[in-house]
Amino acid sequence: MKVVVQRVKESSVTIDGSVYGQIQKGFMVLVGFCQDDTKEIVDKIVDKMLGLRVFEDENGKMNLSLQDVYGSILSISQFTLYADCKKGRRPSFIHAAKPEYAIPLYDYFNEKIKEHGIELQTGVFGADMKVSLINDGPVTIILDSQEICK
Repeated sequence: MKVVVQRVKESSVTIDGSVYGQIQKGFMVLVGFCQDDTKEIVDKIVDKMLGLRVFEDENGKMNLSLQDVYGSILSISQFTLYADCKKGRRPSFIHAAKPEYAIPLYDYFNEKIKEHGIELQTGVFGADMKVSLINDGPVTIILDSQEICK
């Protein structure tokens, strides 16, 4: 599982010309799954993500979590996080989980976020989405289950 976490002032996703999801202060996250991912891995990644202390405290230090600042999350499914670019110029997506496996994990990921009381907006799995954001900092963190869950 790979998650790209971007601290944002605002973010939105548009599908077919209409805004589908929109947040203010919080995280815009791109989420990708591989065939080896499990609910246990999702649990660990969600806990790590929600605990990241990347928001500034009263002293200007990155010391507060998303929950501390009452932030929101815009969650976007992103199979291209598993692009394999080792050979040639056209990426292979052989390591990305197939939709029948990834969709339930993506739904579970989003439910775990909601269980923590976080306001959540999403895109639509597999849709042609236009994502916009104002990256705050910029702060961008990559969470990879191969590094975190070993």
